[in-house]
Amino acid sequence: MVGAGHAKVSVHFTYASESDPGPYPFGPDIPIESGSDRHALVIDRSDCRLYELFAARWNGGIPTAGSGAIFPLGGPKANRLRPAGWTSADAAGLPIFAGLLRYDEVKAGFVDHAIRMTVGCTHDSYLWPARHAAGTSDRRCPPMGARFRLRASFAIGRFRPSVRVVLRAMKRYGLVVADNGSDWYFQGAVDPRWTYRFVDQLKRIPASAFAAVDERTCRVARGSAAFAYGPGCPAPPSGP
Repeated sequence: MVGAGHAKVSVHFTYASESDPGPYPFGPDIPIESGSDRHALVIDRSDCRLYELFAARWNGGIPTAGSGAIFPLGGPKANRLRPAGWTSADAAGLPIFAGLLRYDEVKAGFVDHAIRMTVGCTHDSYLWPARHAAGTSDRRCPPMGARFRLRASFAIGRFRPSVRVVLRAMKRYGLVVADNGSDWYFQGAVDPRWTYRFVDQLKRIPASAFAAVDERTCRVARGSAAFAYGPGCPAPPSGP
């Protein structure tokens, strides 16, 4: 999280034709995810925008990245999707931060959004709200944007209260395929308050407990991520 005082810089992109040109509030103070993806996620409070980079490197003041995307967090453009065929900092062309679990929302007892996940292989196609594919011709693999919900019949009473908060979100909003990676891998925003027991219980949910969701009736309009709540679609947020 940064404010108006943080400098914005131009970033050289490998995939410039599918990246927002910026500038970006990026610098040596911005955390970069470890591992090969090297994601950098920044919210600028001054302009209410989310800035995300893939394969980000500061390079001593000559910043580079594989790709970058800027998402308005308010106003009439808040639900606008990226152009069809465009990637983002994630292969599906979706914002990463929007799909991360946050400790404070779990503590408050209510997660009101879908959860980003990766899978070992994806089909070379994409479903709304995704905008980009990065897969193979193997039709056994799900496309980018595929949504899987925890079955309503899955018993959650045996889990810790904090875990049940996440499982209720998985039943209501599901998990959305956003990138290639480990199967059924989802994340929370970095926070030292996450506990091993919390994570360990989430690892016990089998893939067989989820079902794919047909979202065609949930889309409000082409180019928009807005949901039309109704049969087969997530219920409107109503609090814990």
